[in-house]
Amino acid sequence: MNSIDRDTIQALNESVRGPVIAPSDPEYDQARSIWNAMVEKRPGAIVRCTGVADVMQVVQVAKDRDLLVSVRSGGHNIAGNALCDGGLTIDLSEMKSVHIDPDARQAYVEPGANLGDLDHEAQAFGLATSLGINSTTGVAGLTLGGGFGWLTRKYGLTVDNLAAVEMVTADGHRVRASADQNPDLFWAIRGGGGNFGIVTQFVFNLHPVGPLVLSGLVVYPLEQARTLLMQYREYVDTIPDDIGVWAVLRKAPPLPFLSESVHGREVVVFAFMHSGDIEEGQRLIEPVRHFGEPLGEHIGATPFVAWQQAFDPLLTPGARNYWKSHNLAELGDGAIDAVIEYAQKLPSPQCEIFIALLGGEANRVAVDSTAYVHRDVKFVLNVHGRWNDPDRDAECISWSRDFFEAAKPYAMGGVYVNFMTEEETDRIGAAYGPNYDRLARLKRKYDPGNLFRLNQNIKPAA
Repeated sequence: MNSIDRDTIQALNESVRGPVIAPSDPEYDQARSIWNAMVEKRPGAIVRCTGVADVMQVVQVAKDRDLLVSVRSGGHNIAGNALCDGGLTIDLSEMKSVHIDPDARQAYVEPGANLGDLDHEAQAFGLATSLGINSTTGVAGLTLGGGFGWLTRKYGLTVDNLAAVEMVTADGHRVRASADQNPDLFWAIRGGGGNFGIVTQFVFNLHPVGPLVLSGLVVYPLEQARTLLMQYREYVDTIPDDIGVWAVLRKAPPLPFLSESVHGREVVVFAFMHSGDIEEGQRLIEPVRHFGEPLGEHIGATPFVAWQQAFDPLLTPGARNYWKSHNLAELGDGAIDAVIEYAQKLPSPQCEIFIALLGGEANRVAVDSTAYVHRDVKFVLNVHGRWNDPDRDAECISWSRDFFEAAKPYAMGGVYVNFMTEEETDRIGAAYGPNYDRLARLKRKYDPGNLFRLNQNIKPAA
C-alpha cells in the first residue's frame, strides 16, 4: 500500500494507548525526523508505542491489513529504514526504560533507549556492557546488527553480551528468546537485524568498568600518515585486549587542546580507551605518543560516561550522511595508500575515514555461534561521507564511493550490516556469509510473509 485510509487510522487509535500521528497532524514532520537528513520519507501513519501491548496490537493490525511496516527505535541507522513511504512506522522511541540489577550484573533495556541511557544507569553501579562509541545511538539497532565499540576487544560484541530478549513476532505474539527458550530465534537476532520481529526488551550481561578509564586523543598532521599507519598496524599486534586504539583521518575540529592554526587542517587522530589500571594504560599508550611529531594530545583519566559522549558533537542529527564500509584482515600497504589518497581530498570538513580495531574477545567466538559472522575481522574500515548542503550530495557521495572502490582489493569481502546504505541489497549475502541460508530458513519460520522487510532484508527461504 502507498497510503493508509481513515478506517485503518481509526483501528489503530482504538487498539493502542500511544498516539497515532497522521500526515495532517502538526507533530508529523517532527515525528518523521531521523538522524540522517538524507532520508526523506512520508509514512502514512506513525504509532508511538507506550509498551508491549501497543506493539502487539499494532503488529496485528499491520498484518491483518497488509500494511507496509517500518520500525523505529533510535532512528540512527544510516540507511534510514526507520521510516517508510505511505506505510506504517512503528515508533518505539518513547519506550526508554533501563533497569539495572547490580547483583546479577544485568541490564533490562527497552528498545527506545540509547547508549547514553544505558551507560548512565549502569555506571551508577560501576558496570557497563560492550556498546558503540556515540551516546545517541539506539541500543536496539546497534545490538541487532552486532555492535562494536571500545569494550569489544575485552568483552566481545554487543550480541556476545546479550542474555535474552522479549520480542513480538510477525503473528503479533510476544515471545522470549534466550539460550534456553527459542534458541534458534535467539541465534538469529544476534546479528540478523530487525528481520525476525520487534524486540521490546533486551537483557544484557554487565561487567565492572570505570567509573574512570584512561582515554584520549593523539593528533598528528596528515603529512606523516604513511609512517603513522605503518607503526600503528605493528603496535596493535602488541597490545592486550583491555585497550582499543582507533585511527581517524579527517579535518581537525576546533578541539581546545589544539592550536587554532591546526583547526581545519587534515590530520590523523589516534583515539583510545583503556578499561583497566590507569597507570598500566598510560604505559600502553606511550608508543602512540611517539609515532611522529604530534600536533597535540589530550590524555587522562576520564569518566567512562564522558568518554562515551566524546564524539557526539561530530555525529549530531540533521546532517546528510552516506557511509561505506569494508572488513579488513590486515592493514596492508595498499589499504594505507587508499586511505591516505582519499584523506587528502575530503569534500567536506565533516567527512572522515576511520579504522576501528576489533580482534580480541570478538574473534574468539565461533562463526556459527551467532548470526553475526565476521569473527576473523581485525579492522573495520569505514568512510563517513557527511555534509549539510544538499547541493553537495553528488560530490560527497562520489568521494565515498570512489574510496570504497579503491579500498576494495584489500578487503575481505564481508560487511558490517549496520554500516550498509539502503542501496546495498547486493551485499546482504556478504553480510551473513555461511550463516545466510540458516537465517533465511528461520525467516520463513518466524516471518513467512516478510512483514519485517524494511531492513537489510533476509528473504524467507522458498
